[in-house]
Amino acid sequence: MANGGKDRGSRESRERARLYQARVDFHNGQSRRRTRDNLIAGIAGGLLVVGVLAAQTAYFVSGPGAPAPEPTQTMNPGETPAPTPTETGTPTETPVPSVTPTPTP
Repeated sequence: MANGGKDRGSRESRERARLYQARVDFHNGQSRRRTRDNLIAGIAGGLLVVGVLAAQTAYFVSGPGAPAPEPTQTMNPGETPAPTPTETGTPTETPVPSVTPTPTP
């Protein structure tokens, strides 16, 4: 029975090849998984940024952050605007302090 040693070597060789192929397949699977996870995270992050920008825009355009509208005056064509009256107050006089001489001894 001289073939006993060759069968054992052949069997060990097949086992090593099977384990090597399993490690290669596992590594390739991990690489594909990382790539897929990064792609999903990038898309989700991009959607989050777009959502935040849309929410801020909506808040400041039509929500409580929007500026209060100011009333406008409507005019007929050809009409000139009336000047707005300005308040002119009468000037008040401010008393000038008088200088009193100090007695010299």
